[in-house]
Amino acid sequence: MGAVDRGADGEKVFVIDDVETNRLVLEEIIKGMGCCPVLAESGEEALKLLSSGALPELILTDISMPGMDGYELCRTLKASERTREIPVIFISAFDDPKDIVEGFLIGGEDYITKPFISEIVQARVGVHLNLQRAKKELLETNRRLQVSVSEQLKQMELEKKNILYALANISAQNVNYEQDHMERLKKNCRILAQGMQLSPLFEDKISDTFVDTIELAAPLCDIGNIGIPKELLQKETGLTQEEAAIVAEHAAIGAKLLSDLAVNSDYNDFISTSIDMAHYHHENWDGSGYPEGRKGEEIPIAAQIVSVMEAYCMLTGKEKYSREQALVMMEKDSDVKYNPDVFNICRKISRQLC
Repeated sequence: MGAVDRGADGEKVFVIDDVETNRLVLEEIIKGMGCCPVLAESGEEALKLLSSGALPELILTDISMPGMDGYELCRTLKASERTREIPVIFISAFDDPKDIVEGFLIGGEDYITKPFISEIVQARVGVHLNLQRAKKELLETNRRLQVSVSEQLKQMELEKKNILYALANISAQNVNYEQDHMERLKKNCRILAQGMQLSPLFEDKISDTFVDTIELAAPLCDIGNIGIPKELLQKETGLTQEEAAIVAEHAAIGAKLLSDLAVNSDYNDFISTSIDMAHYHHENWDGSGYPEGRKGEEIPIAAQIVSVMEAYCMLTGKEKYSREQALVMMEKDSDVKYNPDVFNICRKISRQLC
C-alpha cells in the first residue's frame, strides 16, 4: 500500500509505519482530533511526499521499518533546511531507555510506545501541534514587528531628510541664491556624475548608486550657512579677513551637523556623501582652499563634483552669465580650483546642463 492522503481539512500530520494496522489506528486517532492524516508505509515514500507537497505540522514515524528506518528518516529531515523544523514523534514497540534516548539525540521531539493508547497519542500529538501553532504565531509576530520597525525607520529617515532640506533651503535664502539654485545644482551634479561614469578615468569610482546619492546630497553642500550671520552672507562689499574666516566656518558647521545624525547603514551612504560635500567643496585642486588645505585626489570625488557645479550654477544663475561665458571663466581655474579632468568632462556635457 502506498502513501495515502486522508482528506484536506485540518493540520496535516504524517503517519509513517510499514504495518497497515498501525497506520489505520493512528489515522482514526488523528482524524478524531480534527487533523488531516497522510499515511506512508516507508521513509522513502515520506520523503517523496515531502519533496513534492506542502509540509506537515507534525510527523509520526515508526523506528523499525524495512529500508530507511525511523532514525535515518529523522536524521535526513533534520539535515535539510526545508524540513528540520518539523517535529518528529517516534512510535515504536521498543521501550528500552537507550532507544528512547537515541531518538532524542538525533532530533526527535517525543516518543510513543506501542500498543497505542488513544488518549496518550492525542495528548502527545496535541502538545506538539500547540507548540507548532505558538511557534508560527511568534514568527509571524516577529515578521510583522520587523516590517513595522523597518517602516518606522524609513519614515524617520524621510523626516530627517526633509528637515535637512528645509535647513538647506533656509541657508540658500540667507545667501540670497536664486529660487531654483538648489534644484539646478542637484540635477547638474547628477548629469556631471553620469558623464564621469562613462569616462575611463572615473568609471571605477562612480556607480549608479553614487549617481543617485550625489543628486540627493548636493543640496546640502552649503547647509552650514545656517550658522553664519545673514548680513555676512549677503554683504555686497568685500569681506574683511575676520569676516571671511567666519564665513569659511560654514564648511565645518555643515559637516558637524550632518555627522551628528545617528542613522542606519542604508542611510549612511547619503550622509557620508553629504558630509564630504559640505566639508570639502571649498578645497581647491592646488591645495589653496579650506578648511584643511587638501589638494588633488585628497579631496573626495563628491566634493570635486559639487565644487565645479556650484560655480557653474552661480555664474549662470545669480550672476547671469551665459553657458559659454561661464565655462570660459571657469577654465581659468581648471587645475587651480577644479580637477581638470572633471572640468573637461563638464565642458563636454555642458549642453545637457540646466
